[in-house]
Amino acid sequence: MRKPKLFWVSAAAPLASVILSTVVVALFESNLTTIATIGQLDKGVNPPSSNMLYFHGEFLAVAVKTGVVTGLLSLTEGIAVGRTFAALKNYQVDGNKEMIAIGLMNMVGSCSSCYVTTGSFSRSAVNENAGGQTAMSNIIMSLTVLVTLLFLMPLFKYTPDLILAAIIVTAVIGLIDYQSAFRLWKVDKLDFVACLSSFLGVLFVSVPVGLAIAVGISVFKILLHVTRPNTSVLGNIPGTQIYQDLDRFREAQRVPSFVILGIQAPIYFANSTYLYERILRWLREEEDWIAANAGSTLKCVVIDMTGMLSLTEISFLNGLLQLVYVILSVCHIYNGSNSFKSCP
Repeated sequence: MRKPKLFWVSAAAPLASVILSTVVVALFESNLTTIATIGQLDKGVNPPSSNMLYFHGEFLAVAVKTGVVTGLLSLTEGIAVGRTFAALKNYQVDGNKEMIAIGLMNMVGSCSSCYVTTGSFSRSAVNENAGGQTAMSNIIMSLTVLVTLLFLMPLFKYTPDLILAAIIVTAVIGLIDYQSAFRLWKVDKLDFVACLSSFLGVLFVSVPVGLAIAVGISVFKILLHVTRPNTSVLGNIPGTQIYQDLDRFREAQRVPSFVILGIQAPIYFANSTYLYERILRWLREEEDWIAANAGSTLKCVVIDMTGMLSLTEISFLNGLLQLVYVILSVCHIYNGSNSFKSCP
């Protein structure tokens, strides 16, 4: 990257490493018995397997369940890898096209004794590290694999496993973005936990476990936001008709005798009780602030409903507000003789 004219060094490094390590192990085989190698491999392509497809039998249900789980994991990994490289190279990835490509690839592969295929992170990283920019690199790689299967397989007998691992690790390390992780910690702690947990799960356990952890934390975050939506007290920006959060905008000012509450999410049955309790808590805190700062008496409560997206949600909120109004009326919040803090 620093010297584009020397791109061929990084491009040739993986192949040169394999050749050099294979030659060294072959020459000193008697002294390197503890090093694991690939071993003897047969030449030729995989035999056809379309005649081995069975759609009946006692294990059909197990095969369907396994296929569904494997398909979901391969799609998740493939799309995640595609979006990772898209973010690095600043282009867009169509998830639907990725799913169609992976599905067709596995359907064809199932007829030729192929392993379940997906967008491999390690192979994609090696390809990107070698300088691949377009899909033409995949065509060249496929032809190279075909020639290797037909003629060069016996040559890998002495290729050590550690050199293959070194190539993958070296390529993947360059894709780790530490700065983005630090920014994620500052922006959203729960997203950082999901990122770190999935990274450690993939690193120390397996890709399915890492993905499962990330999905689980993400679902938990969604449920947390649904059941605990963000609420805030709004103030007016001087000289405008704009109202913003008092805690986020220093120039925002309170409106005398009014408390303006903003609900920044749709209302569902899951968060209605929380919002009801949160509104009462905001009013108690507002009374405390008025008492501490000798402000004007609270006379009106305004609820900003710009987060509502449908008539059903607005109708639901209307019923909730009517319930709050009845409770506040019983507590005599507008009566100066009784304090809202004494409300049970």
